[in-house]
Amino acid sequence: MDAIAPQAPGPAILDLWHPVAILADLQAGETMRTRLLDRDIAVGLDSAGAPLAWLITGEAQGGGPAPEPLPTVAAYEFAWTSLGVPPAEIFAIPECDEPDRRNLATFSVGVHVSAPRAVENFLDLGHFPYVHAGILGQVPRTEVADYRVEVDPGTNELWALDCEFFQPQAAAASTDGQVSQYTYRVPHPYCVMLYKSCPTDESRFDVIALFCQALSADRVLFHTFMSVIDEVSSDAGIRAFQTLVSAQDKPILENQTPRLLPLEVGDETSVRSDRASVAYRRWLGDLGVDYGVIPAGTGDECS
Repeated sequence: MDAIAPQAPGPAILDLWHPVAILADLQAGETMRTRLLDRDIAVGLDSAGAPLAWLITGEAQGGGPAPEPLPTVAAYEFAWTSLGVPPAEIFAIPECDEPDRRNLATFSVGVHVSAPRAVENFLDLGHFPYVHAGILGQVPRTEVADYRVEVDPGTNELWALDCEFFQPQAAAASTDGQVSQYTYRVPHPYCVMLYKSCPTDESRFDVIALFCQALSADRVLFHTFMSVIDEVSSDAGIRAFQTLVSAQDKPILENQTPRLLPLEVGDETSVRSDRASVAYRRWLGDLGVDYGVIPAGTGDECS
């Protein structure tokens, strides 16, 4: 495949909070190196257990990294940082504050694809019976019922509403198939979550989120987070279920061509079930996102 031309993120991405580490993987006095938006960074904890992040701009005397402190916050079991001027607060997930919920960082894996491609895949109901057969979908029950998509005028978040799909095993705690009710929310160009029928409490919804750490324009760390109502499964069981589902997506994502997400509507064939994908691409364009995408009107066909 052709190499991806270098991209420099503009303010629409630079000035956001980005996930860079699972908090439970960090230890005081130790430093973890990673990448964000083509920059090398280090992540650690201070003596009080709060996350810290540094931009590695060179090598200091003695061979250690020369630190340039970055803004850092702990949220949803992850450390988040920014290479620009981020908002005062990260987007809210109020369900996480409910006392009977299990809040878990469940899975992280590197995927050779852009962050927008990963988000778009998360929004795709149509792939369930084929990629997650026997779990999130089942042939021949492949039809995606009509749903609606809107942008919240107050928050400018993208929502897909009134989604539903039959699932043989909707969650780790499931004992039978169910028609799951779904609501998708995109509060951040590289983060997406869904609110899904809880198999153990019909009046409430489990929350499953994908937080993408863009290592480069076409490589991502695929982080998943769950806030679930489940008094039956162990933490390990919940993580194993989500790991299985996420691992099934990895080869599909890495075979996407091009790896960057085209924002030109009509560049790729779409059907009614792709309504969320079409809206997401337009939304990214309206935000001015220029990293991990092929902007509309460029005619660029990078792989």
